[in-house]
Amino acid sequence: MAWRTKSVEQSIADTDEPETRLRKDLNWWDLTVFGVSIVIGAGIFTITASTAGNITGPAISISFVIAAISCGLAALCYAEFASTVPVAGSAYTFSYATFGEFIAWIIGWDLILEFAVAAAVVAKGWSSYLGTVFGFGGGTAHLGGIELDWGALLIIVFVTAILAWGTKLSAGVSLVITVIKVAVVLLVVAVGAFYIKMENFTPFVPPAEAGESSSGMDQSLFSLLTGAGGSTYGWYGVLAGASIVFFAFIGFDVVATTAEETKNPQRDVARGILASLAIVTVLYVAVAVVLSGMVRYTELRDAGEKANLATAFAANGIDWAAKVISIGALAGLTTVVIVLVLGQTRVLFAMSRDGLVPRSLAKTGTHGTPVRITLIVGALVAVTASVFPIGKLEEMVNIGTLFAFVLVSAGVIVLRRTRPDLERGFRAPLVPFLPIAAIIACVWLMLNLTALTWIRFLIWMAIGVVIYFLYGRRHSVLANSAR
Repeated sequence: MAWRTKSVEQSIADTDEPETRLRKDLNWWDLTVFGVSIVIGAGIFTITASTAGNITGPAISISFVIAAISCGLAALCYAEFASTVPVAGSAYTFSYATFGEFIAWIIGWDLILEFAVAAAVVAKGWSSYLGTVFGFGGGTAHLGGIELDWGALLIIVFVTAILAWGTKLSAGVSLVITVIKVAVVLLVVAVGAFYIKMENFTPFVPPAEAGESSSGMDQSLFSLLTGAGGSTYGWYGVLAGASIVFFAFIGFDVVATTAEETKNPQRDVARGILASLAIVTVLYVAVAVVLSGMVRYTELRDAGEKANLATAFAANGIDWAAKVISIGALAGLTTVVIVLVLGQTRVLFAMSRDGLVPRSLAKTGTHGTPVRITLIVGALVAVTASVFPIGKLEEMVNIGTLFAFVLVSAGVIVLRRTRPDLERGFRAPLVPFLPIAAIIACVWLMLNLTALTWIRFLIWMAIGVVIYFLYGRRHSVLANSAR
C-alpha cells in the first residue's frame, strides 16, 4: 500500500547495512559551518538593497527579524525530527516515518527539484561573479551554436570531486571559504558603520504608496485569487519585505540531511541548525541596519533592480568595496553549491536505499560516501547549469523548500501523538502550537509566489506521481519485505 510507513527503528537499523553505510565524521561545529555556508550566499549582497529601496525603506531590518522568526519555527521542527530520526534524507525520511511511503516519495521528488534547480542556478551566479572578480565578461563560451557556461561547469566539477572524496573534506573546504565570506560581511558592516547618517533612518517606516501590480500568471497566487492590489512601504511593505528576504535564510534544512554522518546526531544536529540560524540572523540584521543608514532608501529605489551593497558604498565614495563584495559573493556561492549538491545526493541516497529508485545507486565507496549517486547528480547538474537557461526557475526552489517545511512541521505533531515513547534528543517547545504557526507562516509565503511557479510545481509533482506508480511502488524494499 502507498500509505505504509517505515518505522523509526527500521530507518535507523538500515544505516548499519555494510554496503550502504555512511561514515560518521561530523560534529556540531561542522554542521554549523554547513548551515552558515549555504544560508549566506550572494543574496545578502543583493536582495537587501533592492528590497529596502523598493518595498520596505529603512525598516528592512524588521523584515529580516520577522523572516528569521518564521524560519526559526520550522528550524525547531527540523531539529526535533533530525534528533529523533538521525538518518540521511531529511524531510523525505521524516515523512516516511509519519505520513507513509507515497507522501515520502512526493517530498523526496520535491527535494530533488529544490536542490537540483538551486545548485544549477547558483552555479550560474558563481560564473558571473567569477567574471566580475577577475575582470572579464563572465564564464561563457560559444561552441557550435551552443553557449557553454564553462564557469558553472567548473564549479560543479570541483564540488562533485570533493564530495565524492569525503564529507569531512567538503566540511573542511566549506569552513575555509565560509571564513572568507563571513569576514567580507563583517568588513562591510565595520567599514559601513562609519558612514551611517541618522537622518537616513527617517522615516523608519515610510508612508504606504500604491505599488505596481503584476498581472496574469506573473502575479502572486494570493493576488490572483483575491484580486488584491500591490503596495509598497508602510507596515504592509515591511511584511511583504519579510516574504522576500525569507528566502535569504533558505538552506538550513540541508543540515538535517547529514544527520546520519554525525557522530552524536541526537545532540549535534539541533545545535548545528539553531547555531547557524542565530549566526546568520545577527549578520543579516547588521548588514540591513548599516545599508539603510549609509544611503537613503530613495537612492536605492532609483537604482532599480541593480541596487546592491556596492551601490551604497559607491554613493559614499568607497569604490574599492565593490570588488571586495564580489569576492565575498563568489566565496558565498561556492559553499552554497557544495552544500546543495551534498543535500541532493543524500536525499537520493535515502530513496535508493528504500528501493524507490534503483538500489544499486546506494552503494558507498571506500571513503564512506555514495560515489555513484554523487557522480550522477554532479553530471546532471553540470549539464543543466552549463547548457540550459534556467534563471527563471529560481522561484521553484522557494516553493519546494516551503512545501518541505510544511510537511516536517506537521510531521512533528503526528509523531508526538503516534510515537510519544520515542527518545528525542531535542524537543521543540509549545507543540502543537509552534508547528501550527510554522505551517501558517510557510503557507502564507507560498501563496505570495507567482501562479506560474505553482503551475510548474504541480506539473513536476504530477510527473513524480507517475514515476512512483510505475517504478517506486513495485520496487519498494518495505513493500517487498512485507510479502
